[in-house]
Amino acid sequence: MSKASWIERDKRRRATVAKYAAQRAELKARKDYAGLAKLPRDASPVRLVNRCKITGRRRAYIRKYGVSRLTFRELALAGMIPGVIKASW
Repeated sequence: MSKASWIERDKRRRATVAKYAAQRAELKARKDYAGLAKLPRDASPVRLVNRCKITGRRRAYIRKYGVSRLTFRELALAGMIPGVIKASW
């Protein structure tokens, strides 16, 4: 489990990206790179990191489910993810 501060920082970054998305798009369309440089660094979507919705882990993130591989395995074995079953042959 990651620290709560990392999870909160990620939430804050996502809010900042959403806040400045329209302004960034307008500046990019006008090719005003000086104006882009004046925006906060966290307004750039490149700085976002995919994190597990449950544990906050950033490594081994499965986009389709929004969780890390460890959490995915726990949920799948518990039958919490519809349509996912353990393979056996």
